[in-house]
Amino acid sequence: MSNKISVDICIIGAGSGGLSVAAGASQMGAKVALIEKGEMGGDCLNSGCVPSKALLAAAHAAQNMRDAGRFGIQTVEPEVDWSAVHGHVHEVIKSIAPNDSQERFEGLGVTVVRAAASFINERTVLAGDYEVRAKYFVLATGSSPFVPPIEGLDKVSYFTNENIFANRDPVRHLIVIGGGPIGIEMAQAYRRLGARVTVMEMARLLMKDDPELSKVVIRKLTDEGVEFHEGCRNLRLEKQDDGGIAALCETDAGAQCVSGSHLLIATGRRANVKGLNLDAAAVSYSPHGVEVDTRLRTSNRRIFAIGDVAGPYQFTHMAAYQAGIVIRNMLFKLPARVNYSSVPWVTYSDPELAHVGMSEADAIQAGREVRILRWSFTENDRAQSERRTEGLIKVVTTAKGVILGASIVGLHAGELIQPWVLAITQKLKIGAMASMIAPYPTLAEANKRIAGSFFTDRLFSSATRRLVRLLLKF
Repeated sequence: MSNKISVDICIIGAGSGGLSVAAGASQMGAKVALIEKGEMGGDCLNSGCVPSKALLAAAHAAQNMRDAGRFGIQTVEPEVDWSAVHGHVHEVIKSIAPNDSQERFEGLGVTVVRAAASFINERTVLAGDYEVRAKYFVLATGSSPFVPPIEGLDKVSYFTNENIFANRDPVRHLIVIGGGPIGIEMAQAYRRLGARVTVMEMARLLMKDDPELSKVVIRKLTDEGVEFHEGCRNLRLEKQDDGGIAALCETDAGAQCVSGSHLLIATGRRANVKGLNLDAAAVSYSPHGVEVDTRLRTSNRRIFAIGDVAGPYQFTHMAAYQAGIVIRNMLFKLPARVNYSSVPWVTYSDPELAHVGMSEADAIQAGREVRILRWSFTENDRAQSERRTEGLIKVVTTAKGVILGASIVGLHAGELIQPWVLAITQKLKIGAMASMIAPYPTLAEANKRIAGSFFTDRLFSSATRRLVRLLLKF
């Protein structure tokens, strides 16, 4: 016999989005159940954002030792203890885990059920020994690595983001299939930690980002020794006699054969919808995820979906944003709707690559009349003092100065993008950014400088000079 639970809100999935809804709703007085079949904290804590950034931090520390010569400090080739690096990554996870723990949420009054959930009707799910009935449900089941049908893949062992952070052993040569953010971040991390790295991409590297800026990242990784093959066709894998892996493909440059010791598949993610028995709940879905409207309601109006399973962006911060939307809908009966016009994203390579709003290509495709502003970090005094002048800021505005989008490649781009997120969210004009007082010397001063460049032609025009000469006569 199942134990029956009746709640106001039942959340399936204890990742970023699910935990945000559970914490908010329970503290506002709702009776909440949270179902999770795996680890609390989901992908972000255990195999995504947190461990990847911890690994990148170790890699940056190693690279700083190699780059010290530019400051007059003797360069040292670091000795990497892979087991100790693994320990560092998992200590970081351990330090954050209490915020996402079952104990914390039970302390908030949430009923936590650790089992797989499956709908038995439109208002009820079965999870282990529990039958949970709720007024509202929130699907927050996340996504899993998408592993494409590559010839020979079934004959070799490989990493995805779900198991690469469990690795304690040295990596001699890592082959990365996929040149998106995950592939690029891991490629640079492993290269800086001493491995040879080859990235093989079927299309264009960092294809969702502005190619003018992504080339800066690829050039930096190339200088550090990462090898790239774009436009790979007919990719196949072979297991070698020594236990290694051979990756073969065809490119415009000819046939390629790469022999490595380890393989990482970083070809995107797929929404987790299997096993939920969504048909019984009258929820429409596809392999791409659950179908939702602008209020994040599914075809069953009492069931919402957020995060990777709902899309369209698979970011932790998007799940948290969507959590706020469904809380307003469920608890306060407000018709809150999503607005994706100012969604930022960051690739945490070195230099970082950040974006929000419309790109230049988006503007051209939309037929918008726009102005494109560019500002190089070579013009920034703080970047010069840090000896990190690679990169630029690129901003898209209307002819009247309304900010439509911004992209940044450079040191701390993920931090520098945030004023542009606010500007687009609040529909500010470029003059608002130009008029702010930026402390000197900071990298953020570049935001003010590029904004000011919008007015340069008008400010220093012949008409302005004539006006000044006239006014000076009085």
